[in-house]
Amino acid sequence: MDRAKLTRNILIGMVAGFLLGSLIHFAEFNPDSIVSSFIVGGVFYVGGQVFIASLKLLVVPLVFVSLVCGAGNLAGNNNMGAIGLKTVGLYLFTTAAAIVMALGVANVLNPGLGINLAEGSSFAAKESPSLVQVIINIFPSNPIKAMAEGNMLQIIVFAILLGIAMTRAGEHGTNLRASMARWNEVIMQLVLMLMQAAPVGVFCLMVTLFAKLGYGAINDLITYFVCVLLVLALHFSLTYSILIRVLVGVNPLTFYRRMLPVMAFGFSTSSSGATLPVTLETVEKRLGVDKGVGSFVIPLGATINMDGTAIMQGVATVFIAQAYNVDIGMAGYLMVILTATMASIGTAGVPGVGLITLALVLTQVGLPVEGSALIIGVDRLLDMSRTVVNVVGDATVASVVARSEDGFDDAVFNQETTT
Repeated sequence: MDRAKLTRNILIGMVAGFLLGSLIHFAEFNPDSIVSSFIVGGVFYVGGQVFIASLKLLVVPLVFVSLVCGAGNLAGNNNMGAIGLKTVGLYLFTTAAAIVMALGVANVLNPGLGINLAEGSSFAAKESPSLVQVIINIFPSNPIKAMAEGNMLQIIVFAILLGIAMTRAGEHGTNLRASMARWNEVIMQLVLMLMQAAPVGVFCLMVTLFAKLGYGAINDLITYFVCVLLVLALHFSLTYSILIRVLVGVNPLTFYRRMLPVMAFGFSTSSSGATLPVTLETVEKRLGVDKGVGSFVIPLGATINMDGTAIMQGVATVFIAQAYNVDIGMAGYLMVILTATMASIGTAGVPGVGLITLALVLTQVGLPVEGSALIIGVDRLLDMSRTVVNVVGDATVASVVARSEDGFDDAVFNQETTT
């Protein structure tokens, strides 16, 4: 898939949808006119809803299959031991820290206040469960029922347990792991197919949305956009810098300067997976991370370290909850933190997957997935910056783990380079 072309097409669809929707809004067509009832309320509405339904379609199979494969590979690695536990622990910690920061900043800036998407909507907020019930509901009593109902936390727990069990089932487990890996490839192709249709889906969603809200809604988009960028910058400059300074013991500015090629590549591709070869070479030859540590930690990070995506999900959840005048409560915020953190394990480094995991986060806290229509338009603009945060996070964790295992070469890190 040509990511540059896809990004361009989605931006074209977003702008075209915004312009056409705003034009229809200011033209003030009669609700019973052909434009309002058939074109906007019919063709464009159906196109947007089909795209949303397709996002929902991929949530369960994507997270389940990816997690089974990831957990199976991790548990089956004989070299995992302390390195694996440190790596997974650090990745989950940084993801949780990212989403906590996102929820905090979003509640201060209030990006969704004033939109009031609840008007004319049939959506009714669900009562938030108690914290005790949230904890109990994590563990599935019937995994098939959990999949049918889209209970993602239960699916995630079942997938992790199944992945670990496969590594202990001998030859049969090995065969099943190979089969699940093939399924994972098929699901990834489905994601790529969906993203090919994303420009049309975004266009339909934007036309429908701005035909209703008009140009004024762009002000709230700007607040959301700035909010996400602010949290990305804070996570980058605070969380990573502290880990680099305290646990690696090197200058964060020097670290970032040596990571510039990786940042540039990640920004241009919007994919942690596509950036993987550049990241591996950089952490080994420019940062001084031991090859054995880097070859284990970096590929794992390209799969489970999605700090940038978690930040988007945190801000987006607050944005949509405020837009629909819904108070999801403390239990809801804890659910967002838990769901986004655990879902990051099964999120592949492919453009567009963040939108799918956003759908599962919104579902878990009882918010309408349709509320993401506005966010989808600007998501591609933020995706490049999120990828920069993700790849720097991979290198940061690799350096921390390498230092703890005496696998960090200060001589390599301190050598003079041209970039």
